[in-house]
Amino acid sequence: MKFRKVAIWLVLLSLCGGTIIFASDAAQRVRVILNGSSLDESGVIIDGKTYLPLRELVSSMHAIVDWDNANKRATIYKPNVHMFLYNKGNSPFGVVEKGFQGKIKVFSQIDNLQTKIDSVKIAMVDPYGKEKTIQSKNVASEMKDKDIFWFVSEEFDYKFEFAGQYTLRFYLKMEGSDEWSVVSEKQIPSRT
Repeated sequence: MKFRKVAIWLVLLSLCGGTIIFASDAAQRVRVILNGSSLDESGVIIDGKTYLPLRELVSSMHAIVDWDNANKRATIYKPNVHMFLYNKGNSPFGVVEKGFQGKIKVFSQIDNLQTKIDSVKIAMVDPYGKEKTIQSKNVASEMKDKDIFWFVSEEFDYKFEFAGQYTLRFYLKMEGSDEWSVVSEKQIPSRT
């Protein structure tokens, strides 16, 4: 009787240990680092293939993901977006002194646009994370069969009241979607 109990426990412990070892080998966690920053979600390796968190990776890369639920397909678009800031005298700038206030325009050049776009939006984020929308515009009628376009914001008044990094963001909204995607960011240091 004693031998039988020991044998059963030995078999159970062997199975549990084997299952744990197999499970740890079957799915290994992968830490994903993009431009020096770790993503919140980790990836996994299963059967030698690496799987990464799609939405977070696309967001960090300033791309757009189009999820087709019916076909279980994700299409990633990565347009090239370049932004320049101009002050009232049409002089480009990229660094400001703390407290600078002036009339500003944002010039944006977008190419390699492989999907239909409904709207664009430009926003400024202060060093404390407060975002202010500068301009939002529906551009669907202007975008017929275009993969390259330029967008110049209306002139706006802005005050860089804090020292630190300000972030200018350029958003796109795909046709038929309600979701805005950040496709470009520009850092503007405000110095004391």
